[in-house]
Amino acid sequence: MKVLIVYYSMYGHIHSLAQAVAEGARELPGAEVILRRVPETLSAEVLEKMGAVEPQKTMANVPVCTVDELATADAIIFGTPTRFGNMCGQMRQFLDATGQLWVQGALVGKAGSVFTSSATQHGGQESTILSFHITLLHQGMVIVGLPYSFQGQMKNDEITGGSPYGASTIAGTGGERAPTENELAAARFQGKHVASIAAKLSK
Repeated sequence: MKVLIVYYSMYGHIHSLAQAVAEGARELPGAEVILRRVPETLSAEVLEKMGAVEPQKTMANVPVCTVDELATADAIIFGTPTRFGNMCGQMRQFLDATGQLWVQGALVGKAGSVFTSSATQHGGQESTILSFHITLLHQGMVIVGLPYSFQGQMKNDEITGGSPYGASTIAGTGGERAPTENELAAARFQGKHVASIAAKLSK
């Protein structure tokens, strides 16, 4: 049973959540967990101006995903930062290249899930995940969220990401905030939960 985690991360916040999602998925016996990045669309010059060169180096060991790899997985968990309440352009461009998979029905019945980040607490985390779900539904995937059995969603003693739609983190307007333990716990829970649903579906 293969769980594919496909993400884009500019400053490392989504990368950190992706690693936590992978940890959670690996808790399920027999789960093969694979991390992949989507192709970058920005030039090295633009990334340097945005201060993203150094963070990108920490993710260089994660291979770039190909469209064909999606069809080999039993579950696909997507990670994207928020861009004006929607997925980032890099992820959109990658998904727009999956038309042949759609024609073939190659993703029908697979578990699909999403996690995200935004600069601020109300920066569009929920709308990003919900609008991402539209693409997964068009591909015939089975949407899996983050159920309230993850008790961290009920915390009100701290500002935290996470919703029934999926794990998330608040990066800070300058990218200065790292994912909290509660946010990482949500990502781990989501990873294991998606893997368990995928295992049931694959039977």
